[in-house]
Amino acid sequence: MTDRILINPVTRIEGHAKVSIHLDGAGGVRTAQFHVAEFRGFEKLCEGRPFAEMPGLMSRICGICPVSHVLASAKAGDAILGVRIPVAAERQRRLMNYAQALQSHALSYFHLSAPDLLLGMDADPARRHLFGLAELDADFVRRGIRLRQFGQRVIEILGGKRIHPTWTVPGGVLKVVTTAERDEIAGWLPEAHATVRLALDRFRAILDGFRDEAAHIGNFSSLHMGLVNEAGELDLYDGRLRIVDGEGNVVADGLDPRRYHTFLAEATEPWSYMKFPYYKPMGYPAGMFRVGPLARLNVVKAMGTPLADRELREFRQRRGVVRNESFLYHQARLVEMLHCVERIEELLGEPELYSGQVRVNAGQNAREGIGYSEAPRGTLFHHYEVDDDGLIVRANLLIATAQNNLAINRAVEQTARRYVDNGRLREGMLNRVEAAVRCYDPCLSCSTHALGQMPFVVELFDDQGNLLDRAQRR
Repeated sequence: MTDRILINPVTRIEGHAKVSIHLDGAGGVRTAQFHVAEFRGFEKLCEGRPFAEMPGLMSRICGICPVSHVLASAKAGDAILGVRIPVAAERQRRLMNYAQALQSHALSYFHLSAPDLLLGMDADPARRHLFGLAELDADFVRRGIRLRQFGQRVIEILGGKRIHPTWTVPGGVLKVVTTAERDEIAGWLPEAHATVRLALDRFRAILDGFRDEAAHIGNFSSLHMGLVNEAGELDLYDGRLRIVDGEGNVVADGLDPRRYHTFLAEATEPWSYMKFPYYKPMGYPAGMFRVGPLARLNVVKAMGTPLADRELREFRQRRGVVRNESFLYHQARLVEMLHCVERIEELLGEPELYSGQVRVNAGQNAREGIGYSEAPRGTLFHHYEVDDDGLIVRANLLIATAQNNLAINRAVEQTARRYVDNGRLREGMLNRVEAAVRCYDPCLSCSTHALGQMPFVVELFDDQGNLLDRAQRR
């Protein structure tokens, strides 16, 4: 038996997980594992339910990114109906998806990661949180809260409530956007623009102070996957999948997301409830790929909006066409926030958004439907099979966080190898290992079903199983 360091749970992420660091006889890191200690059961809950109920049911998977599941589920329902939804419904869905990405990214950056970035990785954990950050810069924290509030308010306006909206259904959406609602959303835009630009400037200013972290917290070559439109620009709602390698070479392009199961597979490991998706042609685990903000910046030719395009060009001029540093997920998240604000502004100016026709009615025309979209954390797939009565007989949900599972484990191991010092439990070391996970902003409620409590426990054992050290906080 080798020594083991246990980080349980990993803090400032959505859901419950722990990290085990296994040491060799010399006190060095032999391996490290990211355990998802929750179980998953959403697919089984779907069985026997009418497919038309799926968007409302699937919105309950998560309180952070319910819109992503609503959209993917509704698109699977569209396929079962065999219909093309009205333009106004498609525009509404896109509008809400941008608002969803904006509020989720704001939560990740301002609430969960900014305490590390602005207070420092080695700061006292008693103040390394949002309230401690507010003591340093109350205006920055307030702006972050307001930015998330803007995204949530757009979701509330369109969907009727901020969490678990069920306004989109197979065939379209349930209501028309009014001019008064348009004007309210537009009133938030100047502040949202200013906040995202401030955060981008702030991140660029501090990045040089994290050179070691950028180089050693999850810096490795992998595949990257994301949706692009016909022009090769970022598309968070529709499009085709592009996969590039760690040097920027296109591995696959124009992949139909509805055929995801022909080129993506899921492996399992005995020490985690979350599966390990991989790219089939390269096998497991060589087919590791990443999704989410950094992967999307790596696969696109352009963002498709002026200000975000300028940020992408600067990002690539300074750092290369493809970046493999997990630490840069933070910057990619900020660039996407800027893109979302720009897209929201554009959509508000499109007359089609306000058309009176927002839903088509049809009967079941297929026994299978696959819906997809880009969730904040990466590409999301909902795959339903139904019987002649439209009842779900099989459901498969391929979640973005699960697709990053291999990469998260690689990032945790690389970080531990760099910062674990002869088996000693040091706060800065433990936080950097957790920070490797937070780069990916994992949403474990989406990919599991919650179970357990949340104390922070780290235990160190010798090769005889004797407890050498233990740290705990809540």
